Amino acid sequence: MLKKKTVDDINVKGKRVLVRCDFNVPLKDGKITDENRLVAALPTIKKLIADGGRVILCSHLGKPKGVADPKLSLAPVAARLSELLGQEVKFAADDNVVGPNAKAAVEAMKDGDVILLQNTRYRAEETKNGEEFSKELASLADVFVNDAFGTAHRAHCSNVGVTKYIKGDCVVGYLMQKEIKYLSNAVDDPKRPFVAILGGAKVADKLNVISNLLEKCDTLIIGGGMAYTFLKAKGYEVGTSLLDETKVDYCKEMLEKAQKLGKKLLLPVDAVVTDHFPEPIDAEIETAVVDADKIPADKMGMDIGPKTVALYTDAVKTAKTVVWNGPMGVFENPTLAKGTKAVAAALAETDAVTIIGGGDSAAAVNQLGYGSKMTHISTGGGASLEFLEGKDLPGVVAADDAE
Repeated sequence: MLKKKTVDDINVKGKRVLVRCDFNVPLKDGKITDENRLVAALPTIKKLIADGGRVILCSHLGKPKGVADPKLSLAPVAARLSELLGQEVKFAADDNVVGPNAKAAVEAMKDGDVILLQNTRYRAEETKNGEEFSKELASLADVFVNDAFGTAHRAHCSNVGVTKYIKGDCVVGYLMQKEIKYLSNAVDDPKRPFVAILGGAKVADKLNVISNLLEKCDTLIIGGGMAYTFLKAKGYEVGTSLLDETKVDYCKEMLEKAQKLGKKLLLPVDAVVTDHFPEPIDAEIETAVVDADKIPADKMGMDIGPKTVALYTDAVKTAKTVVWNGPMGVFENPTLAKGTKAVAAALAETDAVTIIGGGDSAAAVNQLGYGSKMTHISTGGGASLEFLEGKDLPGVVAADDAE
């Protein structure tokens, strides 16, 4: 397993500690509507405070594209973090992030104090991993802690560039440590049988994940919009369902690969179809259930059907490790959420290690009320996908290796 130095391996007493968090939270009228990411960051922050570190937090929020946008200020995050931690989190409101407010606040810090810098993406260089901004961030601190798995697949100033110029340790926080542990165990050393479930809209998004997981897992389950390209590869009519014509041959290759490797690749045997996409997405809609090889030319598949639910949930029952990325259908609509809900319920009941790969799958299990029953819900959609592809994540690589 990948081993990185963590906050438990360093002494931060009296030191300035720059912590890259993922505070990219949804805001409505300046209020945070989902604070899961703030709560996830608390164990690392509390540990650093307790150890006498001078804690300087930084994060991006949204996509201000290098321009100071008051609607994407981290001020509401500082206010809510103050409440969650039970102590003031001083907000350094510099549009250039490392400005006079930040410098003065850091200068005045005592052991156990916490400050939050302004949105790192107010600086255009952030996403380009520019040297100057990396150096400015590093100048504030003695030690660097990366606890933002959600951005680990990107090489930016605040998670990768800064590590080149910090003189002290560069380690990972508890959240990153947990992500690395669960995801790398699942990919490199899973308890078997290992079942991987892939859903979501596009095959293109998951090309390498499908190929990589086929080599690692015992059973690969395909659902969601991407299933129809696989059904097309089998020669079936898929009506007006989501279809990626350019990936039909790829899907054929994956079906052959599964056969060659002796792996089970499960596809829907029936589908819930409609004659149009619901507008708005949660609108009432009439549906019918048809066999997967009998989708009418004028209908679109929107969810897995009851026979498929039985097939998929049976496969999950005997599993010892399950990785799930991507919903089974249009889960935002109550009528079309049954497949996703049934898979989530099956995972909640199993004694397997259940890992939910961020993004829509995380939203789905939380929305359907099964979040607390999962072993691990990843905080990074794109990052967890790239990890499952077998890629090195720049934000993880940049941290010091454990000895």
